Amino acid sequence: MFFEGYGYHGTSFEQMYRCYPASFIDKPQIESGDKIIMPPSALDRLASLHIDYPMLFELRNSATERVSHCGVLEFIAEEGMIYMPYWMMENMLLQEGDTVRVKNVTLPKGTYVKLQPHTMDFLDISNPKAILETTLRNFSCLTTGDSIMVAYNNKKYYIDIVVTKPSNAISIIETDCEVDFAPPLDYKEPERPAASVPASKAPAQVQEAAAEAEPKLNPFSGVGRRLDGKPLKCQPPSVSTSGSKDKQPVATSGGGQSSAGSTSQSTSRQTQGKLVFGSNHTNKDAQKQPLKQEQPQKKEEPKFQAFTGKKYSLRG
Repeated sequence: MFFEGYGYHGTSFEQMYRCYPASFIDKPQIESGDKIIMPPSALDRLASLHIDYPMLFELRNSATERVSHCGVLEFIAEEGMIYMPYWMMENMLLQEGDTVRVKNVTLPKGTYVKLQPHTMDFLDISNPKAILETTLRNFSCLTTGDSIMVAYNNKKYYIDIVVTKPSNAISIIETDCEVDFAPPLDYKEPERPAASVPASKAPAQVQEAAAEAEPKLNPFSGVGRRLDGKPLKCQPPSVSTSGSKDKQPVATSGGGQSSAGSTSQSTSRQTQGKLVFGSNHTNKDAQKQPLKQEQPQKKEEPKFQAFTGKKYSLRG
């Protein structure tokens, strides 16, 4: 006959027992595995049946519909009672003296299992793979949804069975099973460094502050120099002086009034230190000053003539 996908040969074994933890009997070693202790009458019944070995059983809590699977270690319990690991009772939500149904099953050999530790402390073990392999030697089968207990260095580590293949319950006796790990339940992904964003903005803020600290460009604030090397008598901007002096020969050839007007306007602009375009404003005081300055310049300084320098030979 077949039941829930598992095949049972001949008449199956099924019995109700009251369960108690391993602390009720002098067998503490069963806490590190998934094997239970059954009464001798169960052995007599199983021996008369055509069952597959090793013996594997399905444990079912009818009150909560919790199901798990286990093996058997010995047949020395009192009649009507079984002893089982306490972590298995916790998985099935069983209390001391609760009834549990035990039924023999045949499970396929496992090919893949995915485990998930409850805490990150399990990853701090120097060689968790070796510890897990040693612990699973005491197990006969694994069931999806169970939480097994791994004892190491006087500390208990709980691990969830997340996935089992090829079925929800597998046998791990004499089989090569691939094991994979999921992140621990208390694992938190490292937060992205929020300080990196202000850090990237910091150089931009420094550059902005430096730009504000730099003096602004003031155009036409240089000092003029004559091409003949003579010092300037007045200190106006170089652009205005060169413009006024270049216009002096043209203005004198046209007439006295135009030259006086142009020089007065240019000098008025020179005194102000600004460039004024299209302005007809005249200043009487500014007109008198260039007249006084132009007379000694005409008598004392010769006109500037370009390309009148001496020539020199590279041969010496």
